[in-house]
Amino acid sequence: MSLTDLIKKNRSCRRFDNSRRITTDEFSLIINNATKVASAANLQNLRYIISNTKRMNDEIFRCLNWAGYLSDWPGPEPEERPSGYIIMLVRSSIEKYAHFDAGIAAQTITLSATELGLGGCLIASINKPLLGNILDLSEDEYSILLCIALGKPIEHIKIEPVIDNQIQYWRDEANTHHVPKRDIEEVIIGEHLDQD
Repeated sequence: MSLTDLIKKNRSCRRFDNSRRITTDEFSLIINNATKVASAANLQNLRYIISNTKRMNDEIFRCLNWAGYLSDWPGPEPEERPSGYIIMLVRSSIEKYAHFDAGIAAQTITLSATELGLGGCLIASINKPLLGNILDLSEDEYSILLCIALGKPIEHIKIEPVIDNQIQYWRDEANTHHVPKRDIEEVIIGEHLDQD
């Protein structure tokens, strides 16, 4: 699959086939890819906690807020919950540039998952004190940046054009998840190009 195809297929998925487990080898491949990408000042300050056990997954799930634009949806049903999580941390002593590294690594993680036939969702709306306590993290050592939910996607997602600056995603009566995205003409605001 080309990078362009991977990017088109790599959508924020919030409903999964929970019976499809994520293997140790899959976690290893995904995280290994994330360790090879660019890092600001080459600090390599990100760390990860991975989970595929039901007990820990249930604990992580209760710390997360799902789909802010879908105010009437409390999150996936138990059989549709992620079968794995990657908790992205930054070492507290080296938080400089962490947001740059987090974005690069998170995109690499979700693209790697997509290549494996998995789906993912980056979740930043986290009860961090509760999750830190569950994971027995020392705030002096690590800060939680993101939780990346992973699993086999069962959600149908359709990209729509942004109309009247309305960017909120929504679900229709068939449970198709619609995601507005801006066109290239809107995001390129200047050009200084030689003519081909």
